[in-house]
Amino acid sequence: MKIRLQYDIELEAPILLAGWPGMGNVGVGAVDYLRRQIGATAFGEIDMHEHFTPEAIVVEQGIAKLPEVPGNTFAYTRSPELLFFLSEAQVSGPGALALTNLIVDLAEQFQVRRIYTCAAFAMPIGYQEKTRVLGVATDQTLLDSLAPHGAEVLPQGMISGLNGLLLGVAGARGIPSACLLATIPQYAISLPNPRGSQALVEAMGSVLGIEIDLGGFEAPTRQMDAVMSQIEERMRNAFENRETEEGDEGEGGESGGPVEDDAVPGYVMNRLEGLFRATARNRAKAGQLKEELDRWGLYELYEDRFLDLFRNREQDEDEDRP
Repeated sequence: MKIRLQYDIELEAPILLAGWPGMGNVGVGAVDYLRRQIGATAFGEIDMHEHFTPEAIVVEQGIAKLPEVPGNTFAYTRSPELLFFLSEAQVSGPGALALTNLIVDLAEQFQVRRIYTCAAFAMPIGYQEKTRVLGVATDQTLLDSLAPHGAEVLPQGMISGLNGLLLGVAGARGIPSACLLATIPQYAISLPNPRGSQALVEAMGSVLGIEIDLGGFEAPTRQMDAVMSQIEERMRNAFENRETEEGDEGEGGESGGPVEDDAVPGYVMNRLEGLFRATARNRAKAGQLKEELDRWGLYELYEDRFLDLFRNREQDEDEDRP
């Protein structure tokens, strides 16, 4: 794995913005939107051939072939002085650490003064709830600087994948770094979420002191709002049918009391998250989890996560075998 620069550029202590695919493609969508709006020019890439392990093959008209190695591109602008890093895929294991160290190597080469990453933060909320932007940083000064730009402090939790790893590596090497996270509905983590990306673009535009045209988010946001509205309507219908079936078994069923219509998505997601945790501890509860996912019409959205429960178990059993 190595950096390939097409030509040399000179910048004075720029800011670096980095993005990868993730939940709802919120983070990479925000960074790429900023890159396109500002008109950044590509000038380099990281060759990933040595560390790219395909998880599946590509089939076209019955012909199977290996997928192309994902791109990892650097771009820059002089006004304002910014560097961008955009990747087409998340990388895990030793490859992830090698990749983040290369990014920080380039940041040191250009004397980058700050690094920002963008990501999503899934919560048991409905799509109509106002998107919040949460912030975490490697030092208190940078964290405090985010508040005037509408970012709330993330008090605790974890930032998975390369968004978190880059902060850790950059912070350890003395480059102040921060991650901005937009809240999204838990039930829609596998769906594009332009509303979340827009919130991050607004926050980053404020941080950078530049005006960004947000018009590009209008059409995709309307489209996804329509999809999420249908999903939440299915949840409400399933919830009402369940309440009817349970009859007098307590007015709120398992919820312990009446559940307002607007709170149904959160109620459902809290229940499903509890079942996912229980199934991770005891696979015998997988049937109940599958039943609940089907009841709310959400199995397709959660299929990968559901199957991962069993893939992880197979890996553990393989490691235990002599």
